[in-house]
Amino acid sequence: MVVVLVLAAGATWESRALTGLSERDDVVVLKRCVDVGDLLATATAGQADVALVALDAPGLDRDAVDHLRGHGVRPVAVLPAGPDLEAASLRATRIGVRAVVADDELAVLPEVVAAGEEPEPTVARETEDRTPDPRQPGRVVAVWGPAGAPGRTTLATGLAAELGRTHRTILVDADPYGGAVAQQLGIVDEVSGLLAATRVAATGQLPERFGSVQRSLDHRLSVVTGLPRPDRWVEVRDGVVEHLLEVAAGHGHVVVDTGFCLEPEPASDAGRAGRNTMTLAALRVADDVVVVGSADPVGLSRLARGLVELAETTGRTDPHVVVNRMRPTLGWAEPDIAGMLRSAARVAAIHFLPDDRTAVDRALVAGRSLVEIGDSAVGRAVAGVAAAVLTQPVQPAQAANSR
Repeated sequence: MVVVLVLAAGATWESRALTGLSERDDVVVLKRCVDVGDLLATATAGQADVALVALDAPGLDRDAVDHLRGHGVRPVAVLPAGPDLEAASLRATRIGVRAVVADDELAVLPEVVAAGEEPEPTVARETEDRTPDPRQPGRVVAVWGPAGAPGRTTLATGLAAELGRTHRTILVDADPYGGAVAQQLGIVDEVSGLLAATRVAATGQLPERFGSVQRSLDHRLSVVTGLPRPDRWVEVRDGVVEHLLEVAAGHGHVVVDTGFCLEPEPASDAGRAGRNTMTLAALRVADDVVVVGSADPVGLSRLARGLVELAETTGRTDPHVVVNRMRPTLGWAEPDIAGMLRSAARVAAIHFLPDDRTAVDRALVAGRSLVEIGDSAVGRAVAGVAAAVLTQPVQPAQAANSR
């Protein structure tokens, strides 16, 4: 006997569905729920096998579907027929609903309800094959660096602004320890783009609502701002960063400002991913990784160890290395530093940024990128890094891992 909970959310198909289900001897409707909260509370009792739901029921998202499955309840969604069917099917897949039925094909609903769990998404109505989007996705560039404030955010904002001169570019602040992109670019909005993306992704609508999670700086450059407080990293679900970067890459090039720590962490008792998952996810899916370290002895030591740790933790052995704040008073030349770093790890290229404190301070105080403050030595050097990254071929293995 299959025990069913129904959440129709006022849909007109409810009476027809109940009539069809009542005609089967092996199906019984236990309760008609008034909302998602009622549905989840009833599912927790452990007496139901299937939840028949309207896909557009308020609050039906990835968390709700995970709750149902966690209590042994298989969700079956009824989708609106017509031109919106394909989009609805896609949303059902994103929130984890594998069995769907169009509301003009309810004759097959009892069979789908009684069929049991299916290994792949089941659509009771065939849809036309979609024509692949001919647009090539943009490149995802992750900016990482070891502890010690080597200049990750300054470089990330500079790279994004430089790419934004000629390409549609999205700058994403994915630092789990509290990002500073918004402050550095003078964005005073209190709404976090990253947390907004997390909420929208839970509903399966991030591709359609991507514009709502970013802040436009000009006609080519926009920003997905980071966490407003470091402790709010717990709100970013596992998989959100990967999904966000995939969606963003469909709109242009993506530059990601990451955290410093690469230490993997076990999931919590509640199933929540570790804090460093955001950084590790960005590095694993990126087409290009730019590693930044400072030119002083402590910074170079951290940079060398960081390159080894990066390769061991993520398998990335092809980063562009940026040595920041290079100055003659340190007493060593660029070839000396390059030789030391190449002896520590494999790298794609090594770049040097001058210690142009005047230009960096002017940008920080004005809340602008290095591009916006005019010509500067550090700005020209960042432009060189951007050009080198764009001309670097994407390795086949990286492309496969990215999207």
